[in-house]
Amino acid sequence: MARILAIDYGSKRVGLAVTDPLQIIASGLTTVHSKDLISYLENYLKKESVECIVVGEPKTLQNEASDSARYIEPFVTHLTRKFPHIKIARFDERFTTSMAHQTMLMGGLNKKARANKDTVDMISATIILQDYLTFIGK
Repeated sequence: MARILAIDYGSKRVGLAVTDPLQIIASGLTTVHSKDLISYLENYLKKESVECIVVGEPKTLQNEASDSARYIEPFVTHLTRKFPHIKIARFDERFTTSMAHQTMLMGGLNKKARANKDTVDMISATIILQDYLTFIGK
């Protein structure tokens, strides 16, 4: 079985998470600068088999596209063209940042560690991926 990869896309940083090959466990992978994302994915996909890339979809509480959605649309289009053999899924990412902060707090991380935005983005991607796995019944 191939992995599922999740992306918490931001204009500066991108959090990445991935499943194990059996698609049971979602784990944080890394955080990369958004300008380096495509080259990172190219290298990763040379080493690992990925059947689906899940991209977090920012929405408002009214279930409408948020302001940051303007960065996501062109990115998803580019991703689809760059990797046509991989399914691209979009999944609601509302509250993942606050859930990531709560997870870090419950995990006992100190204030300085909780302020690390790279960690927050990676945990947010992991939450998106875990929610997606639950949604598809994994």
